[in-house]
Amino acid sequence: MNEFAPLLAQTVASRRESIVGFLRDLIAETRHGEAAVLRAIAKASADMGCRVEWVEYDPQAVPMVEEFAAEEAMTPGLRQCVVARIGTPGAGRSLLFFGHPDSEPLSRLDEWRHDPFKGEISGDRIHGWGVADDLAGVAIYTQAIALLKACGLQPKGDVILVSTPSKRHARGVSALLHQGLTADAAIYLHPAESGLGMKEIKAFASGQLEFRIRVEGTAPPTSEPLQTAFAHLAVNPVAKAFQVFEALMRLDERRGAQLHHPLLHQAVGRSTNLMVSTMNCDPTDSLSRVRSECWLGGAISFAPPEPMAQVMRQVEETLAALGQDDPWFREHPPQLQWESGVTGAEVSSEHPLYRALAGAIEQVTGHVPQVNPMHTSSDIRNPMVQKAIPTVGLGPLCGDLSQNGQTDEWVDVEDYLSAVAVVATTIVDWCGVEPFKAGQKV
Repeated sequence: MNEFAPLLAQTVASRRESIVGFLRDLIAETRHGEAAVLRAIAKASADMGCRVEWVEYDPQAVPMVEEFAAEEAMTPGLRQCVVARIGTPGAGRSLLFFGHPDSEPLSRLDEWRHDPFKGEISGDRIHGWGVADDLAGVAIYTQAIALLKACGLQPKGDVILVSTPSKRHARGVSALLHQGLTADAAIYLHPAESGLGMKEIKAFASGQLEFRIRVEGTAPPTSEPLQTAFAHLAVNPVAKAFQVFEALMRLDERRGAQLHHPLLHQAVGRSTNLMVSTMNCDPTDSLSRVRSECWLGGAISFAPPEPMAQVMRQVEETLAALGQDDPWFREHPPQLQWESGVTGAEVSSEHPLYRALAGAIEQVTGHVPQVNPMHTSSDIRNPMVQKAIPTVGLGPLCGDLSQNGQTDEWVDVEDYLSAVAVVATTIVDWCGVEPFKAGQKV
Protein backbone atom coordinates (compact mmCIF):
# COMPACT_ATOMS: atom_id res chain seq x y z
CA MET A 1 0.00 0.00 0.00
CA ASN A 2 1.33 3.44 -0.95
CA GLU A 3 1.64 5.36 2.32
CA PHE A 4 0.36 8.54 0.70
CA ALA A 5 -2.69 6.96 -0.98
CA PRO A 6 -5.16 7.72 1.85
CA LEU A 7 -3.98 11.34 2.04
CA LEU A 8 -4.29 11.75 -1.73
CA ALA A 9 -7.80 10.28 -1.74
CA GLN A 10 -8.93 12.54 1.10
CA THR A 11 -7.46 15.59 -0.61
CA VAL A 12 -9.24 14.78 -3.88
CA ALA A 13 -12.51 14.78 -1.95
CA SER A 14 -11.76 18.14 -0.31
CA ARG A 15 -10.57 19.68 -3.60
CA ARG A 16 -13.37 18.24 -5.69
CA GLU A 17 -14.73 21.65 -6.74
CA SER A 18 -11.38 22.98 -7.97
CA ILE A 19 -10.43 19.73 -9.75
CA VAL A 20 -13.71 19.69 -11.65
CA GLY A 21 -13.54 23.46 -12.05
CA PHE A 22 -10.26 23.23 -13.96
CA LEU A 23 -11.83 20.85 -16.46
CA ARG A 24 -14.78 23.23 -16.83
CA ASP A 25 -12.32 26.07 -17.50
CA LEU A 26 -10.71 24.09 -20.33
CA ILE A 27 -14.12 23.32 -21.81
CA ALA A 28 -14.94 27.04 -21.79
CA GLU A 29 -11.69 27.82 -23.63
CA THR A 30 -12.53 25.49 -26.54
CA ARG A 31 -14.89 28.20 -27.79
CA HIS A 32 -11.79 30.30 -28.50
CA GLY A 33 -9.72 27.54 -30.12
CA GLU A 34 -6.75 25.29 -29.48
CA ALA A 35 -4.33 28.13 -28.66
CA ALA A 36 -6.60 29.37 -25.88
CA VAL A 37 -6.73 25.89 -24.35
CA LEU A 38 -2.94 25.63 -24.47
CA ARG A 39 -2.56 29.03 -22.80
CA ALA A 40 -4.82 27.91 -19.95
CA ILE A 41 -2.76 24.72 -19.52
CA ALA A 42 0.52 26.64 -19.58
CA LYS A 43 -0.68 29.14 -16.96
CA ALA A 44 -1.97 26.41 -14.63
CA SER A 45 1.31 24.51 -14.96
CA ALA A 46 3.40 27.60 -14.24
CA ASP A 47 1.24 28.45 -11.23
CA MET A 48 1.99 24.98 -9.80
CA GLY A 49 5.74 25.56 -10.02
CA CYS A 50 6.44 23.77 -13.29
CA ARG A 51 9.01 24.91 -15.81
CA VAL A 52 6.94 25.62 -18.92
CA GLU A 53 8.17 25.57 -22.51
CA TRP A 54 6.30 26.29 -25.74
CA VAL A 55 7.46 24.22 -28.71
CA GLU A 56 6.50 24.97 -32.32
CA TYR A 57 6.74 22.32 -35.03
CA ASP A 58 5.59 21.39 -38.53
CA PRO A 59 3.66 18.07 -38.63
CA GLN A 60 4.74 17.45 -42.21
CA ALA A 61 8.41 17.70 -41.20
CA VAL A 62 8.25 15.11 -38.39
CA PRO A 63 10.22 11.93 -39.23
CA MET A 64 7.98 8.90 -39.76
CA VAL A 65 9.06 5.69 -38.00
CA GLU A 66 6.86 2.70 -38.79
CA GLU A 67 4.09 5.14 -39.64
CA PHE A 68 2.89 7.12 -42.65
CA ALA A 69 -0.01 9.27 -43.81
CA ALA A 70 -0.90 10.95 -47.07
CA GLU A 71 0.14 14.60 -47.03
CA GLU A 72 -3.40 15.73 -47.76
CA ALA A 73 -4.60 13.95 -44.59
CA MET A 74 -2.60 16.37 -42.43
CA THR A 75 -3.81 19.85 -41.56
CA PRO A 76 -1.11 22.15 -42.99
CA GLY A 77 0.69 24.77 -40.94
CA LEU A 78 2.79 25.07 -37.81
CA ARG A 79 1.44 23.75 -34.50
CA GLN A 80 2.37 24.33 -30.86
CA CYS A 81 2.87 22.13 -27.80
CA VAL A 82 3.14 22.98 -24.13
CA VAL A 83 5.79 21.03 -22.20
CA ALA A 84 5.74 21.43 -18.40
CA ARG A 85 8.34 19.86 -16.12
CA ILE A 86 8.54 19.38 -12.38
CA GLY A 87 10.96 17.33 -10.32
CA THR A 88 14.70 16.86 -10.59
CA PRO A 89 16.18 14.94 -13.55
CA GLY A 90 18.18 11.99 -12.25
CA ALA A 91 16.82 12.15 -8.70
CA GLY A 92 14.32 9.37 -9.43
CA ARG A 93 12.71 7.62 -12.36
CA SER A 94 11.24 9.98 -14.94
CA LEU A 95 7.67 9.79 -16.21
CA LEU A 96 6.10 11.41 -19.26
CA PHE A 97 2.36 12.16 -19.36
CA PHE A 98 0.74 13.24 -22.61
CA GLY A 99 -2.68 14.11 -23.93
CA HIS A 100 -4.07 16.24 -26.73
CA PRO A 101 -5.79 19.62 -26.29
CA ASP A 102 -7.14 19.75 -29.85
CA SER A 103 -10.71 18.61 -30.42
CA GLU A 104 -12.93 18.04 -33.43
CA PRO A 105 -13.93 21.15 -35.43
CA LEU A 106 -16.97 22.84 -33.90
CA SER A 107 -20.21 21.79 -35.58
CA ARG A 108 -23.91 21.07 -34.89
CA LEU A 109 -23.75 23.02 -31.63
CA ASP A 110 -27.46 23.87 -31.85
CA GLU A 111 -28.28 20.15 -31.45
CA TRP A 112 -26.72 19.90 -27.98
CA ARG A 113 -29.02 19.59 -24.97
CA HIS A 114 -26.23 20.96 -22.74
CA ASP A 115 -24.25 24.12 -23.42
CA PRO A 116 -21.07 22.78 -25.11
CA PHE A 117 -18.85 25.42 -23.45
CA LYS A 118 -20.08 25.52 -19.84
CA GLY A 119 -19.12 22.09 -18.53
CA GLU A 120 -22.66 21.44 -17.35
CA ILE A 121 -23.01 18.54 -14.90
CA SER A 122 -26.07 16.34 -15.28
CA GLY A 123 -26.28 13.34 -13.01
CA ASP A 124 -22.82 11.77 -12.90
CA ARG A 125 -21.65 13.31 -16.20
CA ILE A 126 -19.89 16.53 -17.14
CA HIS A 127 -20.68 17.65 -20.68
CA GLY A 128 -18.65 19.83 -23.01
CA TRP A 129 -17.00 20.09 -26.39
CA GLY A 130 -13.76 18.09 -26.36
CA VAL A 131 -14.19 16.87 -22.79
CA ALA A 132 -13.83 13.22 -23.81
CA ASP A 133 -11.40 13.85 -26.63
CA ASP A 134 -9.16 14.84 -24.83
CA LEU A 135 -9.55 17.74 -22.41
CA ALA A 136 -10.17 15.39 -19.48
CA GLY A 137 -6.88 13.61 -20.18
CA VAL A 138 -4.92 16.87 -20.10
CA ALA A 139 -6.79 18.02 -16.99
CA ILE A 140 -6.03 14.76 -15.15
CA TYR A 141 -2.26 15.03 -15.21
CA THR A 142 -2.34 18.78 -14.55
CA GLN A 143 -4.59 18.29 -11.52
CA ALA A 144 -2.50 15.34 -10.29
CA ILE A 145 0.44 17.72 -9.82
CA ALA A 146 -1.86 20.24 -8.14
CA LEU A 147 -3.04 17.44 -5.85
CA LEU A 148 0.51 16.55 -4.83
CA LYS A 149 1.24 20.22 -4.14
CA ALA A 150 -1.91 20.49 -2.01
CA CYS A 151 -0.58 17.54 0.03
CA GLY A 152 2.78 19.31 0.48
CA LEU A 153 4.55 16.98 -1.95
CA GLN A 154 6.44 17.26 -5.21
CA PRO A 155 8.04 14.60 -7.43
CA LYS A 156 11.66 13.66 -6.91
CA GLY A 157 12.22 12.32 -10.41
CA ASP A 158 11.45 14.30 -13.55
CA VAL A 159 7.73 14.46 -14.40
CA ILE A 160 6.98 15.82 -17.88
CA LEU A 161 3.47 16.98 -18.79
CA VAL A 162 3.00 17.25 -22.53
CA SER A 163 -0.08 18.87 -24.10
CA THR A 164 0.30 18.31 -27.80
CA PRO A 165 -1.94 18.22 -30.88
CA SER A 166 -2.83 14.77 -32.17
CA LYS A 167 -5.87 14.85 -34.42
CA ARG A 168 -5.66 14.70 -38.22
CA HIS A 169 -2.10 13.36 -37.99
CA ALA A 170 -0.83 16.39 -36.04
CA ARG A 171 1.83 14.06 -34.53
CA GLY A 172 2.84 16.43 -31.74
CA VAL A 173 4.24 13.87 -29.31
CA SER A 174 6.29 12.32 -32.13
CA ALA A 175 7.71 15.76 -32.95
CA LEU A 176 8.85 16.23 -29.36
CA LEU A 177 10.35 12.75 -29.16
CA HIS A 178 12.39 13.38 -32.30
CA GLN A 179 13.55 16.69 -30.84
CA GLY A 180 15.06 14.79 -27.90
CA LEU A 181 12.26 14.45 -25.34
CA THR A 182 12.68 11.22 -23.39
CA ALA A 183 11.66 9.50 -20.15
CA ASP A 184 11.91 6.15 -18.43
CA ALA A 185 8.22 5.52 -19.10
CA ALA A 186 5.12 7.28 -20.42
CA ILE A 187 1.37 7.34 -19.74
CA TYR A 188 -1.18 8.48 -22.30
CA LEU A 189 -4.23 9.98 -20.61
CA HIS A 190 -7.44 9.80 -22.60
CA PRO A 191 -11.01 8.94 -21.56
CA ALA A 192 -11.96 5.36 -22.37
CA GLU A 193 -14.57 4.80 -25.08
CA SER A 194 -14.86 1.11 -24.21
CA GLY A 195 -17.39 1.56 -21.40
CA LEU A 196 -14.94 0.33 -18.74
CA GLY A 197 -13.32 3.60 -17.72
CA MET A 198 -10.87 3.21 -14.84
CA LYS A 199 -11.37 -0.56 -14.81
CA GLU A 200 -8.98 -0.95 -17.74
CA ILE A 201 -5.45 -0.08 -18.81
CA LYS A 202 -4.44 0.45 -22.41
CA ALA A 203 -1.28 -1.62 -22.68
CA PHE A 204 -1.79 -3.06 -26.15
CA ALA A 205 -2.47 -1.42 -29.51
CA SER A 206 -2.84 -3.21 -32.83
CA GLY A 207 -1.38 -1.59 -35.89
CA GLN A 208 -3.63 -0.43 -38.69
CA LEU A 209 -3.34 0.23 -42.41
CA GLU A 210 -5.91 2.08 -44.52
CA PHE A 211 -6.05 1.67 -48.29
CA ARG A 212 -7.91 2.43 -51.50
CA ILE A 213 -7.80 0.37 -54.70
CA ARG A 214 -8.77 1.68 -58.14
CA VAL A 215 -10.14 -0.87 -60.61
CA GLU A 216 -10.48 0.09 -64.27
CA GLY A 217 -13.22 -0.94 -66.72
CA THR A 218 -14.09 -0.16 -70.31
CA ALA A 219 -17.35 0.73 -72.04
CA PRO A 220 -18.81 -1.45 -74.80
CA PRO A 221 -18.13 -0.48 -78.46
CA THR A 222 -21.31 1.49 -79.07
CA SER A 223 -22.46 5.07 -79.47
CA GLU A 224 -25.86 4.22 -78.02
CA PRO A 225 -26.57 6.22 -74.84
CA LEU A 226 -28.04 3.15 -73.11
CA GLN A 227 -25.53 0.32 -72.93
CA THR A 228 -27.38 -2.51 -71.20
CA ALA A 229 -27.83 -4.54 -74.38
CA PHE A 230 -24.10 -4.32 -75.01
CA ALA A 231 -23.00 -5.11 -71.43
CA HIS A 232 -21.43 -8.45 -72.46
CA LEU A 233 -18.99 -6.54 -74.66
CA ALA A 234 -17.81 -4.28 -71.82
CA VAL A 235 -15.42 -4.82 -68.95
CA ASN A 236 -17.53 -3.87 -65.96
CA PRO A 237 -15.30 -2.41 -63.20
CA VAL A 238 -17.89 -3.37 -60.59
CA ALA A 239 -17.51 -7.04 -61.52
CA LYS A 240 -13.71 -6.69 -61.57
CA ALA A 241 -13.85 -4.97 -58.18
CA PHE A 242 -15.68 -7.99 -56.78
CA GLN A 243 -12.79 -10.15 -57.98
CA VAL A 244 -10.43 -7.90 -56.06
CA PHE A 245 -12.72 -8.10 -53.04
CA GLU A 246 -12.75 -11.92 -53.16
CA ALA A 247 -8.96 -12.05 -53.42
CA LEU A 248 -8.63 -9.78 -50.39
CA MET A 249 -11.07 -11.93 -48.43
CA ARG A 250 -9.01 -15.03 -49.21
CA LEU A 251 -5.94 -13.20 -47.90
CA ASP A 252 -7.93 -12.25 -44.81
CA GLU A 253 -8.88 -15.90 -44.22
CA ARG A 254 -5.26 -17.03 -44.52
CA ARG A 255 -4.02 -14.34 -42.15
CA GLY A 256 -6.78 -15.06 -39.65
CA ALA A 257 -5.83 -18.74 -39.59
CA GLN A 258 -2.09 -18.15 -39.33
CA LEU A 259 -1.79 -15.31 -36.82
CA HIS A 260 -2.61 -15.59 -33.15
CA HIS A 261 -2.24 -13.16 -30.27
CA PRO A 262 -3.65 -14.45 -26.96
CA LEU A 263 -5.13 -11.13 -25.81
CA LEU A 264 -7.00 -10.53 -29.05
CA HIS A 265 -8.18 -14.11 -29.35
CA GLN A 266 -9.49 -14.05 -25.81
CA ALA A 267 -11.33 -10.77 -26.49
CA VAL A 268 -12.80 -11.32 -29.97
CA GLY A 269 -11.58 -14.70 -31.23
CA ARG A 270 -9.30 -13.30 -33.93
CA SER A 271 -5.96 -11.48 -34.10
CA THR A 272 -6.14 -9.70 -37.45
CA ASN A 273 -8.78 -8.48 -39.86
CA LEU A 274 -8.85 -7.14 -43.39
CA MET A 275 -12.07 -5.17 -43.84
CA VAL A 276 -13.34 -3.72 -47.13
CA SER A 277 -15.56 -0.93 -45.88
CA THR A 278 -16.53 0.98 -49.02
CA MET A 279 -17.04 0.61 -52.77
CA ASN A 280 -17.89 3.41 -55.16
CA CYS A 281 -17.79 4.16 -58.89
CA ASP A 282 -17.30 7.23 -61.05
CA PRO A 283 -20.20 9.65 -60.68
CA THR A 284 -22.08 8.80 -63.90
CA ASP A 285 -25.79 9.24 -63.17
CA SER A 286 -27.21 6.74 -65.64
CA LEU A 287 -27.97 3.25 -64.38
CA SER A 288 -27.75 1.97 -67.97
CA ARG A 289 -24.12 2.83 -68.65
CA VAL A 290 -20.94 0.94 -67.75
CA ARG A 291 -18.75 2.84 -65.33
CA SER A 292 -15.14 3.58 -66.22
CA GLU A 293 -13.70 2.77 -62.82
CA CYS A 294 -14.56 1.45 -59.37
CA TRP A 295 -12.86 2.09 -56.03
CA LEU A 296 -12.63 -0.15 -52.99
CA GLY A 297 -11.46 1.09 -49.62
CA GLY A 298 -10.81 -0.46 -46.27
CA ALA A 299 -8.46 -1.16 -43.40
CA ILE A 300 -6.31 -3.92 -41.93
CA SER A 301 -5.63 -4.42 -38.24
CA PHE A 302 -2.56 -6.40 -37.23
CA ALA A 303 -1.13 -7.33 -33.86
CA PRO A 304 2.38 -6.58 -32.61
CA PRO A 305 5.05 -7.61 -33.31
CA GLU A 306 4.04 -8.17 -36.97
CA PRO A 307 5.87 -5.58 -39.11
CA MET A 308 3.74 -3.15 -41.07
CA ALA A 309 5.86 -3.70 -44.19
CA GLN A 310 5.05 -7.41 -44.16
CA VAL A 311 1.30 -6.75 -44.19
CA MET A 312 1.65 -4.24 -47.02
CA ARG A 313 3.70 -6.70 -49.04
CA GLN A 314 1.04 -9.40 -48.67
CA VAL A 315 -1.66 -7.10 -50.04
CA GLU A 316 0.55 -5.99 -52.91
CA GLU A 317 1.37 -9.59 -53.82
CA THR A 318 -2.31 -10.56 -53.67
CA LEU A 319 -3.24 -7.84 -56.14
CA ALA A 320 -0.33 -8.66 -58.43
CA ALA A 321 -1.37 -12.33 -58.52
CA LEU A 322 -4.70 -11.39 -60.12
CA GLY A 323 -2.87 -10.74 -63.38
CA GLN A 324 -1.53 -14.28 -63.61
CA ASP A 325 -4.85 -15.76 -64.75
CA ASP A 326 -6.78 -12.70 -65.84
CA PRO A 327 -5.75 -10.94 -69.09
CA TRP A 328 -7.58 -7.74 -68.13
CA PHE A 329 -5.78 -7.45 -64.80
CA ARG A 330 -2.52 -8.29 -66.55
CA GLU A 331 -2.92 -5.20 -68.73
CA HIS A 332 -4.84 -3.09 -66.23
CA PRO A 333 -3.64 -4.08 -62.73
CA PRO A 334 -5.55 -2.79 -59.71
CA GLN A 335 -3.97 0.43 -58.50
CA LEU A 336 -3.29 0.33 -54.77
CA GLN A 337 -3.04 3.53 -52.76
CA TRP A 338 -1.98 3.35 -49.12
CA GLU A 339 -3.71 6.14 -47.18
CA SER A 340 -2.17 5.76 -43.72
CA GLY A 341 -0.45 3.23 -41.51
CA VAL A 342 0.79 2.77 -37.96
CA THR A 343 2.58 -0.10 -36.26
CA GLY A 344 1.25 -1.73 -33.10
CA ALA A 345 2.93 -1.90 -29.71
CA GLU A 346 2.52 -3.66 -26.38
CA VAL A 347 3.59 -3.49 -22.73
CA SER A 348 3.51 -6.68 -20.69
CA SER A 349 1.31 -6.79 -17.60
CA GLU A 350 4.49 -7.82 -15.76
CA HIS A 351 6.31 -4.61 -16.64
CA PRO A 352 7.04 -2.33 -13.64
CA LEU A 353 5.13 0.53 -15.27
CA TYR A 354 2.01 -1.57 -15.71
CA ARG A 355 2.29 -2.90 -12.15
CA ALA A 356 2.69 0.62 -10.72
CA LEU A 357 -0.36 1.93 -12.56
CA ALA A 358 -2.47 -1.17 -11.85
CA GLY A 359 -1.55 -0.98 -8.18
CA ALA A 360 -2.57 2.68 -8.04
CA ILE A 361 -5.92 1.93 -9.69
CA GLU A 362 -6.61 -0.86 -7.22
CA GLN A 363 -5.72 1.33 -4.24
CA VAL A 364 -7.90 4.23 -5.40
CA THR A 365 -10.91 2.41 -6.90
CA GLY A 366 -10.80 -1.06 -5.36
CA HIS A 367 -10.87 -2.63 -8.84
CA VAL A 368 -8.13 -4.80 -10.33
CA PRO A 369 -7.84 -3.38 -13.86
CA GLN A 370 -7.78 -5.45 -17.02
CA VAL A 371 -5.91 -4.93 -20.27
CA ASN A 372 -8.16 -3.79 -23.10
CA PRO A 373 -6.54 -5.04 -26.32
CA MET A 374 -9.05 -3.41 -28.67
CA HIS A 375 -7.59 0.10 -28.94
CA THR A 376 -6.36 -0.21 -32.51
CA SER A 377 -3.71 2.39 -33.45
CA SER A 378 -3.90 3.97 -29.97
CA ASP A 379 -1.45 6.80 -29.30
CA ILE A 380 0.26 4.65 -26.67
CA ARG A 381 2.22 3.31 -29.65
CA ASN A 382 4.02 6.62 -30.30
CA PRO A 383 6.69 6.66 -27.54
CA MET A 384 7.16 2.89 -27.90
CA VAL A 385 7.57 2.79 -31.66
CA GLN A 386 9.38 6.12 -32.03
CA LYS A 387 11.80 5.88 -29.09
CA ALA A 388 11.26 2.51 -27.33
CA ILE A 389 9.73 4.17 -24.24
CA PRO A 390 7.32 1.78 -22.47
CA THR A 391 3.87 3.38 -22.53
CA VAL A 392 0.42 2.59 -21.18
CA GLY A 393 -2.81 4.56 -21.13
CA LEU A 394 -5.90 5.06 -19.03
CA GLY A 395 -8.81 7.41 -18.62
CA PRO A 396 -12.29 7.83 -17.18
CA LEU A 397 -15.57 6.54 -18.55
CA CYS A 398 -16.87 8.72 -21.36
CA GLY A 399 -19.16 9.17 -24.32
CA ASP A 400 -17.40 10.98 -27.16
CA LEU A 401 -18.92 12.57 -30.26
CA SER A 402 -18.76 9.36 -32.28
CA GLN A 403 -20.72 7.54 -29.58
CA ASN A 404 -23.21 10.32 -28.88
CA GLY A 405 -24.52 11.18 -32.33
CA GLN A 406 -22.04 14.09 -32.56
CA THR A 407 -23.60 15.89 -29.57
CA ASP A 408 -23.45 16.12 -25.77
CA GLU A 409 -19.96 14.68 -25.32
CA TRP A 410 -19.41 13.66 -21.68
CA VAL A 411 -17.05 12.25 -19.06
CA ASP A 412 -18.00 10.52 -15.82
CA VAL A 413 -17.18 12.92 -12.97
CA GLU A 414 -16.33 10.29 -10.33
CA ASP A 415 -14.09 8.41 -12.75
CA TYR A 416 -12.36 11.68 -13.63
CA LEU A 417 -11.68 12.38 -9.94
CA SER A 418 -10.44 8.82 -9.45
CA ALA A 419 -8.07 9.23 -12.40
CA VAL A 420 -6.51 12.31 -10.78
CA ALA A 421 -5.85 10.33 -7.59
CA VAL A 422 -4.53 7.36 -9.59
CA VAL A 423 -2.05 9.50 -11.53
CA ALA A 424 -0.82 11.22 -8.35
CA THR A 425 -0.40 7.83 -6.66
CA THR A 426 1.51 6.50 -9.67
CA ILE A 427 3.86 9.48 -9.58
CA VAL A 428 4.58 8.75 -5.91
CA ASP A 429 5.34 5.10 -6.68
CA TRP A 430 7.32 5.65 -9.88
CA CYS A 431 9.21 8.91 -9.31
CA GLY A 432 9.25 9.25 -5.53
CA VAL A 433 8.24 12.44 -3.71
CA GLU A 434 9.71 14.98 -1.35
CA PRO A 435 8.30 17.94 0.59
CA PHE A 436 7.10 20.73 -1.66
CA LYS A 437 9.35 23.79 -1.59
CA ALA A 438 7.18 26.88 -1.74
CA GLY A 439 8.31 29.50 -4.23
CA GLN A 440 10.94 27.25 -5.80
CA LYS A 441 10.60 26.05 -9.36
CA VAL A 442 12.06 22.59 -9.60
